[in-house]
Amino acid sequence: MNRDLIARQLRGKGHEVIFAADGGDAVRKAESETPDLVLMDVGLPVMSGIEATQAIRLNPRMKDLPIIALTAYAMQGDQEIVLAAGCDDYDTKPIELSRLLGKIRALLLRQTSS
Repeated sequence: MNRDLIARQLRGKGHEVIFAADGGDAVRKAESETPDLVLMDVGLPVMSGIEATQAIRLNPRMKDLPIIALTAYAMQGDQEIVLAAGCDDYDTKPIELSRLLGKIRALLLRQTSS
């Protein structure tokens, strides 16, 4: 339900949204769909979002792909864990759309200026 709500809001702001069913699917889709940015849920089944991020970063073609971790975990140290795994930013659930859009814009702008 949260995924669908966020997707509708992002589409309403002009973004194309592609879903992955689990962490392994996320890695495969990142490789085949070549997205501009990934919103990575940390709590994915089969392969966690942390493991999926690490797998994506192993591919030289995707080493600079912006990845924002989305997580319900907001404990001290969680942000450091996702950043160390290779995520570029971190946001906690429930998602505040304006905050997430600001992070998306900043990462996409950084990507186009590199």
